[in-house]
Amino acid sequence: MKYYSTNHNSPDVTLAEAVVKGLAPDRGLYMPERIERLPKEFFDNIGEMSFHEIACRVARAFFGEDIPVDRLDSIVCDTLSFPTPVVKVEPGIYSLELFHGPTLAFKDVGARFMARILQHFIKIGDDRRKVNVLVATSGDTGSAVANGFLGIDGINVHVLYPKGKVSPVQECQFTTLGRNITAIEVDGVFDDCQRLVKSAFLDKELNDRLLLTSANSINVARFLPQAFYYFNAYSQLKKAGAGESIVMCVPSGNFGNITAGLIAHRMGLPVKRFIAANNANNVFFNYLQNGVYEPKASVSTIANAMDVGDPSNFARILDLYGNDHDRITSLISGTTYSDGLISATMADCFDRTGYLLDPHGAVGYRALKQLLLPGEVGVFMETAHPAKFKDTVESMVNTTVEMPARLYAFMRGTRQTIPMTSEFSDFKSYLRVC
Repeated sequence: MKYYSTNHNSPDVTLAEAVVKGLAPDRGLYMPERIERLPKEFFDNIGEMSFHEIACRVARAFFGEDIPVDRLDSIVCDTLSFPTPVVKVEPGIYSLELFHGPTLAFKDVGARFMARILQHFIKIGDDRRKVNVLVATSGDTGSAVANGFLGIDGINVHVLYPKGKVSPVQECQFTTLGRNITAIEVDGVFDDCQRLVKSAFLDKELNDRLLLTSANSINVARFLPQAFYYFNAYSQLKKAGAGESIVMCVPSGNFGNITAGLIAHRMGLPVKRFIAANNANNVFFNYLQNGVYEPKASVSTIANAMDVGDPSNFARILDLYGNDHDRITSLISGTTYSDGLISATMADCFDRTGYLLDPHGAVGYRALKQLLLPGEVGVFMETAHPAKFKDTVESMVNTTVEMPARLYAFMRGTRQTIPMTSEFSDFKSYLRVC
């Protein structure tokens, strides 16, 4: 299968080229030339299938023409070494818990898959240079990518994160690893980190010297596998007899997660509609209201992984629906919440149901409470373990949040970072000597 740029000013490429390049030369994002609609029999039987069986079938629809099926199935099963359970919070509202992976965040799925598929292409390719993976993070992406790629031969990872704007636990998860992982502390916000990464991909001198790729959701191998757990959620709801009129609510920052859900929907997943739940960074919410996309500087919130003022994957959403605002708003609605409302939601949910939300899940849960209609079943993405935001959560719910052993292990490590300005010239100088 070929992959095209959302800007339509670059040649179509193979999957291997799309994965290794990350970003198209015209600054567009790669998309598959077609999206396979899965047969009715698949959905009829999905309630009897395991997560691995479901994900392997979906992966073959994406990547089966480019990777031998046995190898692809092995990559999928190795990636999904943990569950993504659907948990009932209250009547009509379920949490899709995506925090059971190695770094306790939803991005473990895409990061682990990408690490393995990139290693596959390196082994069969002719270019024997080390691959330099550049990743900008506002929180959980950095830890998921760093741990997904840790120790993989032939790949160095450079994690750029905004100084003082990720939680201490998140920071420890990618600054204490060493080996082939380097943490770069940028004096700026997430959008500065993302700009540095994109600029590096488009710098001819750097690309002549180095083999660069991205592990942000701009990479097709990062965002597409996130469709796996949408299908798995439907399977679990169907088993529980709640598989009708499903509304998927996705806490959204860079919009890779919800884009994967939209592609799952295009493949036939029986979801009635989607809600993109935002914190105070409301660029997409405003677009839904007036049809005008106006990127702006991100603002810091307690749901920091969503602090994005110019979401990259907006281009993919426009591409999926032919830049048609009416088509987009017919399927996707939006919300935006202040820190005060997010905090109140965590407290209220815990008091009434005993379910502990992290700040990002709280945004999704509140959106369902606000927008769910009679007869609908709502599923929100609980994208990170509450312990990753221990101080914030504990201050809201008046209870102790237990720290999983995996997080303790990260906290005991020695923090190692490279300070960096937000100027591309400084980042380029750093990459030149890699």
